[in-house]
Amino acid sequence: MAIVREQDTIAAIATALSPSGIGIVRISGPEAFAVADRVFRGGAKAGDCASHTVHYGYICDPQSGRTIDEVLMLVLKAPRTYTREDTIEIDCHGGVLVTKRVLEAVLAAGARLAEPGEFTRRAYLNGRIDLSQAEAVAGIISAKNELALKNSVRQLRGREREEISLVRNEILREIAQIEATLDDPEHLSFEGFDEIMTRQTAEQLRRIRKMIDTAEDGRRMREGIRTVIVGRPNAGKSSLLNALLGEDRAIVTEIAGTTRDTLTEEVRMRGITLLLVDTAGIRATDDTVERIGVERAKQAAAEADLILWVVDSSAPMDENDLTILASCGDKPMIALLNKSDLATVTDAAMLRGAMEKAGKEADTSLPIAISAKTSEGLEELEERITSMFFAERIAADDECVITSERHKQALLAAEGSLLRVQESMAAGMPEDFYTIDLTAAYETLGTILGEEPDEDVINMIFSEFCLGK
Repeated sequence: MAIVREQDTIAAIATALSPSGIGIVRISGPEAFAVADRVFRGGAKAGDCASHTVHYGYICDPQSGRTIDEVLMLVLKAPRTYTREDTIEIDCHGGVLVTKRVLEAVLAAGARLAEPGEFTRRAYLNGRIDLSQAEAVAGIISAKNELALKNSVRQLRGREREEISLVRNEILREIAQIEATLDDPEHLSFEGFDEIMTRQTAEQLRRIRKMIDTAEDGRRMREGIRTVIVGRPNAGKSSLLNALLGEDRAIVTEIAGTTRDTLTEEVRMRGITLLLVDTAGIRATDDTVERIGVERAKQAAAEADLILWVVDSSAPMDENDLTILASCGDKPMIALLNKSDLATVTDAAMLRGAMEKAGKEADTSLPIAISAKTSEGLEELEERITSMFFAERIAADDECVITSERHKQALLAAEGSLLRVQESMAAGMPEDFYTIDLTAAYETLGTILGEEPDEDVINMIFSEFCLGK
């Protein structure tokens, strides 16, 4: 990301460049009103207008005076704006060409084209939001499902900041108490301090670990649940993929071994995202290409968040089914008895017995009868997946769920610092030793909020934003 010049007045198109009802050009900075006055013709000077008002008029080329479009101009005065700077938003017609022409006129009038994420960066630098909230804005824009969107909105409203700030403030009080006692030993004492520190550090660790424990759910919210479909040839794996997608994406034939490679598709269900991976049928084979596909299927299963084991209920189980079951290890699994629309040869009791013999958990070993052909059982499958991965606590409005790997690593580092505090207390070290690790924990947690800023990290975060935001 280029060096941002905070005193510049910036402008960008804030809506998608596509035919639409409205296009928005946003201007922010100390000269926003002056720039608007050079292009807007409507009988009103932006600086003379009341804040948060809308004005009808036209945008004209500042050099030729030629009218470009009929518009509405929104006047937003600092500090009650997204960036806490004077801001103008021009609502023009949503054609690609006309929106570009309006932006060109604004740039010709003295504004600079904004860098990706520069409006949000200014909101952060001007203290309107912290760094975790800025990342939440990016999360809202890129959300793939309802849970990810809901959690990003919760983060934008400050839920994560509240939890981090609570722990940081407690640590800061401990540091201050130690330093004050060291500076004034005649009036202050460390008597009983270790007992208090023991309780407080344990509570801080509890809060931090609770956030760390949500990180895996947060990753699945953000990226989706990597769901690998395994089974022997002709069990109906590709048919299941097509049924869940609602379209014929994978080739389905009666010929065993049709699928030779992995195929990944994304599907949303019940507010979550599944990254569905269809795999080659797993069996012993002398075919070189099919054997490569089988190895790739096993590798995909090893990397899965969830395995859907598809068994053909119209045929007897064989050694290939048992080999597949053994190769799935301890991954979360749902067993599916496919082809329930046909006469049953392998039933739930047989399948459950095989899974219990392989040591599968009782709550995940209950097979679901489905028909990829008729969609029977798919609703029950959706319910099972949702209950397995996202407990009710995730949906709670006050739950803090960590979705950023950067935040997770910072929390892990803070946890390590607090564990070293506990080690120092257990070893009977002097109290001033505690402040070293307490300060490290305080500063590390501050990096999540951007209160201990690292310019490279900040540049990296905002470079991932889109233009106009």
